[in-house]
Amino acid sequence: MNIEIFQFKVEPANTELNEETIATWFSNYVTSQTDVVVLPEMWNNGYALPQLQALSDSRLSRSYEFISKLAIKYQVDVIAGSVSNAKSNEVYNTAFAVSKYGKLLNNYDKVHLVPMLNEPSFLNAGNAVPEPFNLSNGARVTQIICYDLRFPELLRYPARKDAQIAFYVAQWPLVRLDHWIALLKARAIENDMYVIGCNGCGDDGETEYAGNSIVINPNGEILSQLGYKPDHITCEIDLEEVDKQRDTIPVFKNLRPHLYK
Repeated sequence: MNIEIFQFKVEPANTELNEETIATWFSNYVTSQTDVVVLPEMWNNGYALPQLQALSDSRLSRSYEFISKLAIKYQVDVIAGSVSNAKSNEVYNTAFAVSKYGKLLNNYDKVHLVPMLNEPSFLNAGNAVPEPFNLSNGARVTQIICYDLRFPELLRYPARKDAQIAFYVAQWPLVRLDHWIALLKARAIENDMYVIGCNGCGDDGETEYAGNSIVINPNGEILSQLGYKPDHITCEIDLEEVDKQRDTIPVFKNLRPHLYK
């Protein structure tokens, strides 16, 4: 399975420029071998939090149309990061995914809002956990947003439902880079699955983002990792490694949930 990960600087409050960047990167890096493209968190408006009430997408209408056209044109599934998204006058941080046929495969709203970035003052928290879903090639995956990485319970459910890959999309700050890598590796190891982190980079005037987008195998080993600057990863993964790891270290067969508190 061939995965393309885009790590770029999201321009705050500039949806058009961010869409231009994404379209250009599709043209430059997506090939006939690509199965799925991954985008970072809040790629439409970034963390222009005070302006999101006015600038956010409305029920994914613009973002979904934009991504679905790219998915169909390049015949790839897209883990479409997340966007600021208004529903009934409330703004959410909404992740979504689109198939190569233009079908909406998944969406969920970020569950845990970041107090360090003052998100609770501008965004509403989601009230449903991330679900597992299938890509066009049959891969079983899930998609989780940034700060939700710190809550391992969110991945445990889709992992128990046979998810093979967890895509974490983020605008993770440089000051906590060590946490980003350690937590992603932990999620891969404890769930015997691939974990892919797609992060933003650069400085938006308020926060410097860490970059370091990454691919981690079910044994917790790093297969590919970027630095701090705009860049992309092209990575081939073997989903049979998930089955092998779950046979070798049968975590889910050994669960004893009736004992846990």
